Amino acid sequence: MMKKTAKTGIALILSLSLLSACSKEPATTSTGDAGKGTEKVKLSLWHNFTGEDARAKTMRAIIEEYKKANPNVELEVQAIPPDGYKTRLKTVAAANEMPDLFQMWPGAMTKEFVSGNLLQPVGDLLDKNAEWKNGFLPNSFDDFTVDGKVYSIPMSLSPTSILYYNKKMFDDNGVTVPKTWDEMMKAVETFKSKKITPIALGNKAAWLAQSSILSSLADRYTGTEWFMKAAAQDGAKFTDPEFVAALKALQDLGKAGAFQEGFNSIDNTQMEQMFAQGKAAMMIDGGWALTNLTNGAQPEALNNIEVTVLPSVPNGKGDPQSLSGVVGIGLGLNKKVEGAKKEAADKLIQAMAGPDAQKRTLESNQLVAYKVELDKSKVSTLFAKVNDLVGQVKRTPVYDSQLSSAASEVINNGIQELLMGGKPEDIAKKLQDAQAKALGK
Repeated sequence: MMKKTAKTGIALILSLSLLSACSKEPATTSTGDAGKGTEKVKLSLWHNFTGEDARAKTMRAIIEEYKKANPNVELEVQAIPPDGYKTRLKTVAAANEMPDLFQMWPGAMTKEFVSGNLLQPVGDLLDKNAEWKNGFLPNSFDDFTVDGKVYSIPMSLSPTSILYYNKKMFDDNGVTVPKTWDEMMKAVETFKSKKITPIALGNKAAWLAQSSILSSLADRYTGTEWFMKAAAQDGAKFTDPEFVAALKALQDLGKAGAFQEGFNSIDNTQMEQMFAQGKAAMMIDGGWALTNLTNGAQPEALNNIEVTVLPSVPNGKGDPQSLSGVVGIGLGLNKKVEGAKKEAADKLIQAMAGPDAQKRTLESNQLVAYKVELDKSKVSTLFAKVNDLVGQVKRTPVYDSQLSSAASEVINNGIQELLMGGKPEDIAKKLQDAQAKALGK
């Protein structure tokens, strides 16, 4: 559902079998009476804001401000690089030794942590601050909610299927920005005839095509209601013809030469650099690409980048004015935390996810799921365009935020196979079998 930090947010890192070992009620780690605001407490926090981008710097600054404002709290912070963060989290989860607060992702990860008895709800904190709670965009808490209880508060928003395009390349080659799938195929044909790569793709890590292309393309064919039924294995199956049609459409795009050769051997960062340097006319990617595009493109090239949604498809059941996406990361609160330590943790959650933090996050070129009026003078032009687009369209689910870990892996690998000539029906069946098995159906 974040770069892969945000992106891997939508990838699952724990299996239910791993977490079953963590299901015993943990012991308390209270450090004293909750009523004493000056009581000395120790609080641990894990995050992956280790980079030099504006968002990471903003979050680190907020943490330092919290330390100064709360001298009674001894805050032990572990800042773990994104590539290793989830592996570390998986290790401590297996041992039931989670930090007090930790960066986590919505959807399947939240469900699996709750299943493992690792989290406590944060709904009471929201209920005490109604104005804060009501400031979030509709459905912002859905993917952090399990059995009616909210387990985290969104700190960002991650659309995954933005169609970025180079307006100058379109204009110079007489190509219209595609609004239908037929127009997309014609655009691919025209760019190919001019020896221009139509769409940059970096699918080395396998999740990219699933998250950024299939999640929106399939929704165009099936509609969101069908997908949620298929994900729940209740009234729909991934072998249904509308989903197979979506796989075939993606395969047709590959067969038409839409992507450069070797698209499975470069990652999303290389893909973003390729597009930023004007080596492809289009790119289908998430909001996380904004940092690389802003840093990797020359100012003139950056001004030529425009954004839109994927085209509509013939006889599609989904809303074409939509983007797949998820609310981004939130902070998970360890089930063991209580008393004065919980009061300190609640303050830190508010500091990192409250209205002021949401505004500062937005102004650091990171989309948020909160109602904030953007000061466009503080962000890049491209970021402002994406922010406007996100505000105009509906948000639909990302596949790996709803599927089981096993099924997500199957569809990720399946798309690589699909684009190399695999049969759509076979890949659909593998996905269906994996999700049914994961849910015991």
